[in-house]
Amino acid sequence: MASGSGLEEMTSVSNTVRGSSSPSTNPRHSGSEAFVDINANTEARIQNPLVGISRRSLYAQVDDFCRSKGLDKHRQIMRKGALVAQYGKDYNAIEADKDLSDDEKESLHNEVLHKWRVPKALYLTVITCSIGAAVQGWDQTGSNAANLAFRNAFELEEDIRGQLILGLINSAPYFGVALLGCWLSDPLNNQLGRRGTIFVSANLCLWPVLGSAFCRTWQQLFACRLVLGIGMGSKASTIPIYAAESSPASIRGAMVMSWQLWTAFGIFLGTSANLAANKIGGDAWRYQLGSAIIPAVPLALLIYFCPESPRWYIKKDRYPDAFRSLLRLRNNPLQAARDLYAIHAQLEVEHKFIRRGNYLNRFVELFTVPRIRRATLGAFTVMIAQQMCGINIIAFYSSTVFKYVGAQDTQSALLASWGFGLINFVFAWPAIWAIDTFGRRSLLLFTFPQMAWTLLAAGLCTLIPGDTSKGHIAPVAIFIYLFAAFYSPGEGPVPYTYSAEVFPLSHREVGMSFSVAMCLFWAGVLSVTYPLMLNQLGVAGSFGLYSVLNLVALIMIFLWVPETKQRSLEELDYIFGVPTRDFIKYQVTKALPWWFKRWVFWQKDAKLKPLYKPTDLYPQDSSGHDVLLETEGREPEMTNHSYENDKSMVELKHITGLSSRTVPQAYLAPERSTSG
Repeated sequence: MASGSGLEEMTSVSNTVRGSSSPSTNPRHSGSEAFVDINANTEARIQNPLVGISRRSLYAQVDDFCRSKGLDKHRQIMRKGALVAQYGKDYNAIEADKDLSDDEKESLHNEVLHKWRVPKALYLTVITCSIGAAVQGWDQTGSNAANLAFRNAFELEEDIRGQLILGLINSAPYFGVALLGCWLSDPLNNQLGRRGTIFVSANLCLWPVLGSAFCRTWQQLFACRLVLGIGMGSKASTIPIYAAESSPASIRGAMVMSWQLWTAFGIFLGTSANLAANKIGGDAWRYQLGSAIIPAVPLALLIYFCPESPRWYIKKDRYPDAFRSLLRLRNNPLQAARDLYAIHAQLEVEHKFIRRGNYLNRFVELFTVPRIRRATLGAFTVMIAQQMCGINIIAFYSSTVFKYVGAQDTQSALLASWGFGLINFVFAWPAIWAIDTFGRRSLLLFTFPQMAWTLLAAGLCTLIPGDTSKGHIAPVAIFIYLFAAFYSPGEGPVPYTYSAEVFPLSHREVGMSFSVAMCLFWAGVLSVTYPLMLNQLGVAGSFGLYSVLNLVALIMIFLWVPETKQRSLEELDYIFGVPTRDFIKYQVTKALPWWFKRWVFWQKDAKLKPLYKPTDLYPQDSSGHDVLLETEGREPEMTNHSYENDKSMVELKHITGLSSRTVPQAYLAPERSTSG
């Protein structure tokens, strides 16, 4: 049993973790709170919630945690996991204490050196999520070719009414998503979990698609596609969250962006099916719509074999189940224990500022709780930017556009659309590496200007005088393909990746539902209005309008979208704790002038002071002083090991045999160097 002083220390530390505002006396934290308010993180500090807890108190808290959560038999590994979680990326600082086995140390190193060495269960999860994304892409492209036959099949006139009906048929899934599918995601997730929701969604993407192939009136087809939208919405709101919650932080971006990669693959398969079915004859459109059932069947089957999201289990207070799930999703029990305790510790922080409530309350808090409101703004921005960039006028109507600019027949238009689908898929692959290397924000800021000029160029090519069929379609197709090549590694994967990770666990489903609903509602509006816009403005006018919207979206992203790469889901609380006005001020007064100095005037010595300031990751006592490891007489460890998160530095350490305490100062991360 702990002594009286130990209990007092433990109480003090517990208060710190849960929101004590007593200032730290550590000079490194002078003038700041010992605990960071995630609703008003004005100092832009990123704090490990376990900082400030001595070894003895940490172990006492872990023991209480294990007793209360039914994890008593895992107490020893939980102690180790909590210790590693406390030291974060600086786990090498505890090597000398011999708390970790060689296998455990190796597994932690491999997270940096070999981050793609993950368990089979995680690969199965990603494959299943990828199939779900392919369903989404295939569903979107079935009507791309089929709408060329709708006028004859349903006897639609060329007047405004006929154009609106054509737009309604094409837009039905997106209104189904925005009005029903996304909003059912939260209650479905709450009752059935991530896997159960995906299973229900797979069935809703299977039977309506099959039914659409047998429709006799446009009203029947509209109803089938509206129900299809319910499945698409709940699936699109759940799969990115499921992938994000199952993945380690080092590869989370790549795992979640597989949604867009395989959506692009589904689009490619859909355009291929459209091309193949076109030769069937008058009923080709039925096969083009119905072929989307092909990936929905394996999705419904494979999801049964995947582990449930550990964070969903934690949300339901089912910690033993969460630990079992993490054991399947991580290479070593130490990593599973570390992640479990780190998630639990951060949720204790979240509960201080974010109340759990019913569905309506959680929706209202998307706009009223400062930390969540900033996440909502960022997610809304990247989602609405996907519609502003103009990708869906190509994805939905490329066959119509290519016929408009001179394709000689339907087969030629479908072949040009197939090329778009191929480019969209091929150029999504670089994002697997780039999204966690350059970051979400950087990819968007680079690709949006490129999309603006390529779309404008495609529109201007239609003004070339001469034979329409020979002078227009080739240059228009080239610039549309360039547009797709810039879209695929940027605005393609980022919106769903970003929206799936920025919300706290308590609001993740409703936040993602809102984001997807906004994205696909405006996709529906675009789908309804573009036939009219094309008729009034032509390709040049409509493409020119969307090129301007690309620049508007670029400004919105620059001002409202913080970077999230290489951050744990729980660490993002501090990123979105920074007030929006402070973030905008930094971007306008610091980042933008630096960019001009560095990349316009080529001043190689231009420096940019980082916005976010990591706190010292070493344990401290309740007064904010560093806690030495418990072995008496030990030398203090160096207070800088941030190089451990850098692959080249870890490799250098392995080659030279340097220990953490002897690494040369020149190799230390400059922003944390003791030399300043």
